[in-house]
Amino acid sequence: MPAHGTVAQRLVDTHLVEGKAEVGEEIGLRVDQTLTQDATGTLVMQELEALGLDRARTEVSVQYVDHNILQADERNAEDHAFLRSAANRFGLWYSKPGNGVSHPTHMQRFGVPGKTLAGSDSHTCAAGSLGMLAVGVGGLEVALAIAGRPLYVRMPQIWGVRLTGELPPWVSAKDVILEMLRRHGVKGGVNRIIEYHGPGLASLTAMDRHVIANMGAELGATATVFPSDDAVRDFLRAEGREADFTKISAAPDATYDLDEEIDLSALEPLVAQPSSPGDVVPVRQVAGEPVSQCVIGSSANPGLRDFAVAAAMVKDRRTADGVSLDINPTSREILQDLTRSGGTFDLIAAGARLHQSGCLGCIGMGQAPAAGRNSLRTMPRNFPGRSGTEEDSVWLCSPETAAASALTGTLTDPRDWAAETGTAPPSLRLPEHASVNTGMLEPPLPEQEALTVELQRGPNISALPDLDPLPDTLTAPVLLKTADNVSTDEISPAGAKALPYRSNIPQLAEFTFTRLDPEHPRRAREHDGFYLVVGGENYGQGSSREHAAITPRYLGLRAVVARSFARIHWQNLVNFGVLPLEFEDGGDYERVREGDTLHLSGLRAALAPDAEPVLRLRNQTRDQEYAVRHRLSPRQRSLVLAGGIIPALAAE
Repeated sequence: MPAHGTVAQRLVDTHLVEGKAEVGEEIGLRVDQTLTQDATGTLVMQELEALGLDRARTEVSVQYVDHNILQADERNAEDHAFLRSAANRFGLWYSKPGNGVSHPTHMQRFGVPGKTLAGSDSHTCAAGSLGMLAVGVGGLEVALAIAGRPLYVRMPQIWGVRLTGELPPWVSAKDVILEMLRRHGVKGGVNRIIEYHGPGLASLTAMDRHVIANMGAELGATATVFPSDDAVRDFLRAEGREADFTKISAAPDATYDLDEEIDLSALEPLVAQPSSPGDVVPVRQVAGEPVSQCVIGSSANPGLRDFAVAAAMVKDRRTADGVSLDINPTSREILQDLTRSGGTFDLIAAGARLHQSGCLGCIGMGQAPAAGRNSLRTMPRNFPGRSGTEEDSVWLCSPETAAASALTGTLTDPRDWAAETGTAPPSLRLPEHASVNTGMLEPPLPEQEALTVELQRGPNISALPDLDPLPDTLTAPVLLKTADNVSTDEISPAGAKALPYRSNIPQLAEFTFTRLDPEHPRRAREHDGFYLVVGGENYGQGSSREHAAITPRYLGLRAVVARSFARIHWQNLVNFGVLPLEFEDGGDYERVREGDTLHLSGLRAALAPDAEPVLRLRNQTRDQEYAVRHRLSPRQRSLVLAGGIIPALAAE
C-alpha cells in the first residue's frame, strides 16, 4: 500500500510546486531555508555571483564557518573574509569561525517545524529532528534555492520505522542509528525518506533525534523525518523560541511504503569498525582492542547531554596512559552550559583536551591519529583517510563507549566498565533554559546597504571553470576503475592539505582521486582530453561536496559508468555536465578494464526528452558492447547536454 498520512508526505505536499509526489517522479519543492558551510560555501557564493543574484529570496539563509577553522596559513582566513563579504552582499546570516557546527547551531537558532531546508552538506538531514524536511544537496542547488528556484528531487519512498520501548542504561541515540546501519548498510536508505514514529519516541529528546537523523546520510537517505511533538516544544522553549513551535504528526491511520520496527529496550552498545559506517558490530564482540585516541563531539553527537554524560563518567578519574581524550564542543552555547554545570572542569581534570567549536577531526582538519592506531570517535564517518591519516583506523561509537574506552585504554562496553567499577548510570541535570548566545551571529545587512558591498577575494579564490556542452560523440579512455562504495573523500579529499584550496579549482584538482591513484591528476593532464571513470556500487557516497564533480570535470571527465550512484553525487555530476550512466547488466562492470577506450555516439538524440533511457556503449579496445542506462529527467537531460546548470541558465 502506498504511503498515506505521514509527516513526510505532509511536508512534501505543503511545499510542492512542480510535478506529482509519486515515487520515482521528479518533483520541485519550495525551499524556506538554506544552510551553507565554509568547505562548500565559497563555491556557492561564486555561483550566486554568476547567477546575478541581488538578494536571497528564502526566509532564512545562513553561511556557517565550521569546517576550515584551523588557520595554519592565510588561506582559510582569506576565505572566511570572502564568505563574510558574500553573506553581507547577498543577504545571508553569517556565523563566525568558532560559533559552532552548522547543524546543531542551525537547530538551536533557526530550525522551525514544518519548514524545508536545503543545505550544501550531506548531514543537513539532521534538522529532520525538529519536524523539518531537510535535504543535503550540492552547492549549486543551494545557490539556486537561495535565488528562489525550486529544489528538484526524485520523490522517495517513505520508510516508516516504528520505535517501541525505552533505551536501557549505557545505551544512547547513537546506538539506534548504528543499529539501522548494522541492519541495512550504507545503501539501505537510498531514494528513501526515513520517518520515525511510535511510542518509543516519548523517551527521545530533540537532540537525541538529531543524532539519529544526522546519520541518515550514512544510510544514503534523502531525508530523515520526526514528528514535531512535546520533545520539540521543550527544545524550542529551552532556546527561547517556543513561538516557533508547530505540532506536526502523522495521521492515526498513516501507512508507509516500507515498514520496520526497533525495540529500543533490546539495543546494546554498538561500534562501526574501520573503515565504513556500515560495518557495525556489538562493542563486546571487539572489546579489548587498544585505543590511542577518543574524540567526543561532532554533528553526529552534538548535544549537551552527549558531553555531560562523558563528563560524569570521567569525574574524579583519570584517562588511561597513552590515550588522548579530545572534546570538540559543537556550539558556544553548549560549551557555556557544559562549563556552567561543572562538566568542562571534570573533563579537563580527567586529562581531556578541549578544542574550539567546529568540525575539526571529523573533516580531517587537525586531530589526525597516529597511523595504525585505533581512534574511537562519536562522529558520522570513518571512510579511509578521512581523518587526515592515510593508514588510519577509525571506529564510530556513542559518547558512553568513547568515555569508558578513554578510561580503560581499550575498546570497552560501558556496561562492563560500569559493572567493574560499581558505577551507576549518571543522573544528568540539564538546564531548562539554554545559554542562548548570538554574539557570533551577524544578521543580514539592509538591502540597500548590501548592494554596496564588494566581495573580498583573496589570491586563493579562482574563477569558476568554463563548462562546455557535451559532445555528440564521446570516445575516451577509462582513466580509472573503482571498487564499490567509493566516497567523495576518495574523489576529492578533505583534510588540512586539500581543503584550504576549496576555492581554487585548478589547485584542488591536483588532489582528485589521489587516494585511489596518486598519479591520476598527472595522467589526466598528460591525456589532455576527455576521459571516463568506471565505478562500482554506490559510487560517490558520503559528503555533498560538489568539488568531487567539478574537479574531475576540470581535468576532463565527461561520463561516469557505474553499477549504481549515491544520490547527492549523482546530482552533482549532472549539475556540472558529467553524464552518469549505469550498467544494465552488472556483470558488464567486470568486463571493462582501466585503459580501455569506450565510445558513445548520437548523444544529442539519445538524451532528447522523449528518447529511451538505454544507450549502447562500445568498448573499442575489447570489441564489446554494453547496454547502459541513464536516470535523467527531461530537465536534467538538457542540463547535461548544455554542460551543466550554469551554461544552461546562461543560454536562457
